[in-house]
Amino acid sequence: MDARTDDELLAATKTEPEAFALFYRRHVAGVLAYFARRSRCAETAADLAAETFAAALDGAHRHRPDKGPAVAWLYGIARRQLIHAAQKGAVEDRARTRLGMQPIPLGDEGLERVEALAVADAASPLLREGLRALPPDQREAVLARVLDEDEYADIARRARTSESVIRKRVSRGLTGLRQRLESSA
Repeated sequence: MDARTDDELLAATKTEPEAFALFYRRHVAGVLAYFARRSRCAETAADLAAETFAAALDGAHRHRPDKGPAVAWLYGIARRQLIHAAQKGAVEDRARTRLGMQPIPLGDEGLERVEALAVADAASPLLREGLRALPPDQREAVLARVLDEDEYADIARRARTSESVIRKRVSRGLTGLRQRLESSA
């Protein structure tokens, strides 16, 4: 097992291709689950994940650790891929084409694994326990903002409160969840 951080792996990618392979292996299940939950389609999730990692590989030299952790950078790419796919009605393959990567067709077994990842990721016992421990208003705000990716203004309107209150609930909820998860590790 390589003890390097994600930031170190991305920095080493240019001279050591295996570094990106390790970064990929660390995060592919989470990225696939992210897309599977949002697209509700295993094939689309696999395509979006492939394009996300191709874009990450192509742009690894642009990652700036001083701007945030590598995993946040990766999920930023993932979110942009999801937005582009929703706007265009199709998954782009620009990064994969630029890198000369051919599509890898998924069989039934591969599609089932992607769907299983989404279910397993969403049902993590530790995460469920942490969410249950949050006050209801914080739990609802965190789920709406993080899982459903709702805008603060929309959440505030539904909760009949101000956007700043919702921002505080999300912030406090995430802090509480992070502390609980870290203490369990």
